[in-house]
Amino acid sequence: MSTILTVDNLKLYYRTRRGIVKAVNNVSFQLERGKTLAVVGESGCGKSSLAYALIRILPRNIHEYSGVIKIDGVDVLKLSEEEFRKNYRMKKISIVPQGAMNSLNPVLKVGDQLAEPLLVHLDIDKDEALRRAAEVLENVRLPKTLLERYPHELSGGMKQRVLIAMALIMKPEIVILDEPTSALDIITQANIINFLKDLQSEYNLSYIFITHDLGVASELSDYFAVMYAGKIAEIGPAEDVLTNPMHPYTEKLLKTIPRLRSESTLEFIPGSPPDLIEQILGCSFNPRCPYAFEKCRITEPYMIRINSQHYAACWLRGDEK
Repeated sequence: MSTILTVDNLKLYYRTRRGIVKAVNNVSFQLERGKTLAVVGESGCGKSSLAYALIRILPRNIHEYSGVIKIDGVDVLKLSEEEFRKNYRMKKISIVPQGAMNSLNPVLKVGDQLAEPLLVHLDIDKDEALRRAAEVLENVRLPKTLLERYPHELSGGMKQRVLIAMALIMKPEIVILDEPTSALDIITQANIINFLKDLQSEYNLSYIFITHDLGVASELSDYFAVMYAGKIAEIGPAEDVLTNPMHPYTEKLLKTIPRLRSESTLEFIPGSPPDLIEQILGCSFNPRCPYAFEKCRITEPYMIRINSQHYAACWLRGDEK
């Protein structure tokens, strides 16, 4: 299986009045073609910042944006914004934004919103753009009559599929799914997940699935990256991470999932996630970790190898890189 995306030491820091927010801090991973990497963690851990760092949609208050993002071997951080916009954004890598209920423009018809990237990137007229928009709607199991509808006329599940259609309209190879099932009822969630699986199988798509819902992520993902305080705490094959977590944060996070056949009390993680402005000495999870010892409070752990694909940033696992 070939690697389509390589991320190495990616940083995205924001400048604020209170100080520098280290939203993405030395993040590294690889994504294989046709596979799904779930990026999971609590709210505020940097998941969505990572998503927008990958697609280079950034706010103005950037303090530092550095590292390596290779798509098919090309480091796209070395490209100008114009080169990336013309040749990569939407064409090679696209995003389904968070919040299906309010991501569409309420005063534009669905067809106009779907046609816009085609008109911007391709030398075609509006009739041809709308014809292609109708095709992609059919690909996401929606009737072409929706081209003439406004967003308020659609259900939540239909809006989510329209956003997926917008992400697919330029035929990208990598799709970032930022909380694609949030604010949807459980039946619609299941339908969207099954639908995403079908699309991946049909078009050999590679997904980065951003979510705080580990149950949903486990249904779709081949690999898990657990984020905490802007960093990856653990990464590996989904089955390994879910059944044999090697970082205390992952272990505690998994215990917060309700289980139908369990009579035990639902656990929670004591304390709160750290402020990403403040500098924490040692491991960023050590103030909340029940296993923390002296080294955890002094020295920041690096990724320690559990097996060929499974790594955890925890001193409990030894010190072998």
